[in-house]
Amino acid sequence: MSFDADTKMQFLYALRSKGVTDTRVLTAMEQVDRAAFVRGIFADRAYEDMPLPIACGQTISQPSVVGLMTQALQVNPRDKVLEIGTGSGYQAAILSKLARRVYTIDRYRSLAEKARQIFADQQIANIITFTADGSHGLPDQAPFDRILLTAAAEDPPGPLLAQLRVGGIMVLPVGQSDAVQSLIRVTRLDTGYEYDELRAVRFVPLLEGLGQE
Repeated sequence: MSFDADTKMQFLYALRSKGVTDTRVLTAMEQVDRAAFVRGIFADRAYEDMPLPIACGQTISQPSVVGLMTQALQVNPRDKVLEIGTGSGYQAAILSKLARRVYTIDRYRSLAEKARQIFADQQIANIITFTADGSHGLPDQAPFDRILLTAAAEDPPGPLLAQLRVGGIMVLPVGQSDAVQSLIRVTRLDTGYEYDELRAVRFVPLLEGLGQE
């Protein structure tokens, strides 16, 4: 299946039906072909609204969840965004259409390298990819206007909260890895942090250290 006009229309309709209504987010998701980030036996399911397995025991999130998380992040064109959990690179590619620059981290070197190659193939020039422990963020590049986690933490990690600019927004799943988690939005204020619970989700857990390939 190719990402032709009919497929895009069905894809976008599915996103809208799940609550993705932000025009900029929908346009970004129309511009990024998910099939470029799905390999092997699951390639023919790239346009279905479902998570799919990728290497290293990770997943590429279902498009509606990608859309809802991106929408909740409220990215502006001049924003500097940090993503924790590069995975296939699909979410970072969406963010790259909305932000000035995207920094993305994965604990698995092979995933980061594959994503970096896809970005190059897709001629996406405003993503910088790192292999590192995402729970520590990138203090040398902080502060960030937006931070997105694609792995679940028990609580918002303190180092990442500290790297969020005042007025900035972080979106992440929180909860135990073996239970249903909640997607929350954290807004940094002058006086602290404001938390909004958005919906139930299920993500792989956020783990410390580098991944064993």
